[in-house]
Amino acid sequence: MAKTDFHTVDDYFATRSEDERAVLLEMQRAILSAVPEAEPVISYQLPAYRADGWIFYIAAFANHFTLSCPPPFFEGFSEELSAYAVSKSAVRFPKDRPVPYALISEMAKVRARQNRERAAKKTG
Repeated sequence: MAKTDFHTVDDYFATRSEDERAVLLEMQRAILSAVPEAEPVISYQLPAYRADGWIFYIAAFANHFTLSCPPPFFEGFSEELSAYAVSKSAVRFPKDRPVPYALISEMAKVRARQNRERAAKKTG
């Protein structure tokens, strides 16, 4: 990946292999289908999605795809994510296994709801 000054999510996707791009686009679809109002942006030189706060960051690495967000979050999905490497702020999906797009959508819905509730408390 030569380019490191991304201005759009598409800039990032364009630097990935065809196979990686296909998975990243599906991850993006999973997020945007769950949170249609989410805005795709570049943050920390990674594709990110926000709606009333950060939903998720996505990225491709040598051996895995990553879904990340500000902690705490993934503890609420510990059972569903038990087959993956999970930290406080990220989950790694190995490239040699299918990415759980339906789970990504479900988690995006929860994250968006949490963001809305947090935003409502600030304004209310």
